[in-house]
Amino acid sequence: MDAEHEPYDAARWNPVESDEWYAARNATTALRDVLTAAGMTRDFPYLRADLNAFGQGLIELGRVSPETAERLAELLRRAIECGRNRTSADDSCVRKTN
Repeated sequence: MDAEHEPYDAARWNPVESDEWYAARNATTALRDVLTAAGMTRDFPYLRADLNAFGQGLIELGRVSPETAERLAELLRRAIECGRNRTSADDSCVRKTN
């Protein structure tokens, strides 16, 4: 077997080619898309995918302003409320397009 096709051992392991890395990257992309839709593109400048020393995927949100944390908390509160009230005719959970 040539070096290019040999299986990875601990000394040659590449974290960017692991399933955990791809899972972290995909989750970061999904979160970024939702934050962008919520108009919070610039509020999470440190958002990134990462792996810890054990190869576990992590999402780094970074530091945010108190206003950003309050806005995120309000978005989550509304999402939870809408999830509980799915069967009601409450239109506060419907996205307005004007």
